[in-house]
Amino acid sequence: MQLRWNSGAAVRAIVALAVGVALAVGSPQAQAQNKEPIKIGFSMAQTGALAGAGKSGLLAMQIWANDQNAKGGLLGRPVKLVYYDDQTNPSLVPGIYTKLLDVDKVDLVVGPYGTVPISAAMPIIISHKMTFLALLGLAVNSNFHYPNYFAMIPSGPDPKESFTKGFFDVALAQNPKPKTIAIVGSQDEFSTHLTDGARNNAKATGLKIVYDKSFPPNTTDCSPIMRAINATNPDLIVVGTYPPAAICMVHAMSEVGTKAKMFGGGMVGLQYTAIKEQLGPALNGIVNYDVWVPAKTMMFPGTEEVLKKYQAEAKSAGVDPLGYYMAPISYAYMQILAEAVTETKGLDQQKIADYIRSHTFKTVYGDIKFGKEGEWAQSRMLQVQFQHISGNGIEQFEDPNKQIVLTPTAFKSGNVIYPMEKAMQKAEAK
Repeated sequence: MQLRWNSGAAVRAIVALAVGVALAVGSPQAQAQNKEPIKIGFSMAQTGALAGAGKSGLLAMQIWANDQNAKGGLLGRPVKLVYYDDQTNPSLVPGIYTKLLDVDKVDLVVGPYGTVPISAAMPIIISHKMTFLALLGLAVNSNFHYPNYFAMIPSGPDPKESFTKGFFDVALAQNPKPKTIAIVGSQDEFSTHLTDGARNNAKATGLKIVYDKSFPPNTTDCSPIMRAINATNPDLIVVGTYPPAAICMVHAMSEVGTKAKMFGGGMVGLQYTAIKEQLGPALNGIVNYDVWVPAKTMMFPGTEEVLKKYQAEAKSAGVDPLGYYMAPISYAYMQILAEAVTETKGLDQQKIADYIRSHTFKTVYGDIKFGKEGEWAQSRMLQVQFQHISGNGIEQFEDPNKQIVLTPTAFKSGNVIYPMEKAMQKAEAK
């Protein structure tokens, strides 16, 4: 068979190929690939008490890095995350950040997850004069007053009080108003800050504190604590704990019972899907803090897209399958850092900090502006009530009617069931 040379077709094919190669080589992603990466360093709990949130937050940050690199990275360079497991052990954190800055030579740092690990990192960050965005640390900078620290937590300008203020607002709107309160927390820095704030809120609202004690965080049987609280007959019970102690207290409340009209406020862990599954109906009636739930009021531009990407990867990654607590906020704090670097056109730590301090950021977690001590200029800490939980199935926690946003008013998605006994009775009736 004789082949014929079609010069016009050949020329067109060559031109098309050349254009395609030029477009690929000229794309922002391709241009960034051959350059030295911008390294962002951090520790994140992958084991220990905070691992449930730490693993989830890390996946969201990796999704952000992939998205950012698809757009050409930062300053025309690819982004590389350099991270280590801090094991929820604050004694490991200073060494990790020293290695990141002095050995790995990272260009930027962000915080670990949680008050205690963040506090442990602060002296190293301050000595290196780094800008430091940190994830869900309560009132950390009240001890350091470092001007270039920024708290990625919606507790606002008065973080200790703001964390439970919504709990008090809901309770005091009831008729008759509650008169007494019990305050209990585990013996760690987060819980101390939270119970300090609850104590201030109680005094400001005229509530009588009838119980005010702490307990070791490794306590495995909280029934005696719950009985001691019940003996004082409080109208309200505020609890401040990390996850293991939160589980302990919810089990004790469920087993021993209580006549308190509201219970919760500041328990870390009830936001994790695995713990929600574990506790199931024992959650009914509890009013507790959260930072994001799947209510229509919390859907900001880009939020749903990030959650879809996260949930598509969560199972294979072995992390929280829903990601509500950590995915939006973890992605958002990387967005803030990226904007500051881009707009200041460099890696100058002071310029980056000055930009973060002076601008409002539009993120998948909503609009964010920082104020004094690097806290948010305005509080947006949620108080959420668990309602109508039946069994331990995960799918129910995708239903916005199972976790009702009570405060702030701008994000309210339903009404409180008060006293909590009614929420518990409705669950039993089902």
